[in-house]
Amino acid sequence: MAAGSGQQGKAAGQAPVLRAGLIGLGMMGRHHARVLRETSGVELVAVADAYGDPHGTAGALPLLGSVEELIREGIDVAVCAVPTGLHEEVGLALAEAGVHTLVEKPIAANAAAGARLVEAYESRGLVGAVGHIERYNPALQSLRARLAAGDLGRVYQIATRRQGPFPARIADVGVIKDLGTHDIDLSAWLAQSPFASVGARTTFQSGREHEDMVAATGQLANGIITSHLVNWLSPMKERVTVVTGERGAFVADTLTADLTLYENGTVSTEWDSVANFRGVSEGNVTRLAIAKPEPLRTEHEAFRDAVLAAGGHGPAATAGVVSMREGLQTLRVAEAMILSAREGRTVQLDDVGDGS
Repeated sequence: MAAGSGQQGKAAGQAPVLRAGLIGLGMMGRHHARVLRETSGVELVAVADAYGDPHGTAGALPLLGSVEELIREGIDVAVCAVPTGLHEEVGLALAEAGVHTLVEKPIAANAAAGARLVEAYESRGLVGAVGHIERYNPALQSLRARLAAGDLGRVYQIATRRQGPFPARIADVGVIKDLGTHDIDLSAWLAQSPFASVGARTTFQSGREHEDMVAATGQLANGIITSHLVNWLSPMKERVTVVTGERGAFVADTLTADLTLYENGTVSTEWDSVANFRGVSEGNVTRLAIAKPEPLRTEHEAFRDAVLAAGGHGPAATAGVVSMREGLQTLRVAEAMILSAREGRTVQLDDVGDGS
């Protein structure tokens, strides 16, 4: 690899081991550390955080204070779990050192910073991935496969609800960039189509400079309409995605990784006044049996496999990961929602710059 030695000096036939570093030891960082330690083909060799190690994540590993110190440990890959405002600085340093990087979502604090990260990784043939973990939720992975197989026929709408109490750890972005980016990414991914336009309304109830509640609608390039309710103001936690199509609806609960199919019923009528109404009625309801691996583990395995496929040179292999370019597109949609709420109008994505 470009920075470390994890893929060098191995005996013939032995699987390469990627030397991994982690920067950012907050709530999400400690989970990354746990999964890195459990992922085959990866060795966590050092962790870093300028503010220390509040959760005792380092254990026997070196606890470093900066990305530069982390790079000097000779790492092949890194996970960047620092606050969003530091993603650009840390990500660019890792790219300059030739380190494949998984950066937590959103890709950066703004689209211009995100575009610089995309350029830095793509120009060096590095794997740059963004941690939109909902793509790896078993319920949504199964749902995407079923939609691609045509189980619903034509899809009409994707609606999401993502609500819960305010997390004190989030200080540098609002609910759209922090939580709403999950729903933006998963909607475009499920439909296999980018957003064409968005409209949004927000509130500021927490005494902060950033929004804490959003109600947003959108339309994808393929005509599917979307609806998103996201807030930090609800006493209950909810993570639900509903996809409605011509044959029924799927409901995915990503807190429990449950996927339920609501089928359209068939009801005949001889009542002339309603016979011409071509609506639907309730049919069978089936909670589908699916395997439920941990999403974060699946995400790390996909990142590992992409790095090994890339081989440290040439175009980065990003199959299976959320590429930085996809992460940038998601951030552009989030910023379009913020603009829509501020100006009280529908925003066309074609009218929004790419951040470059």
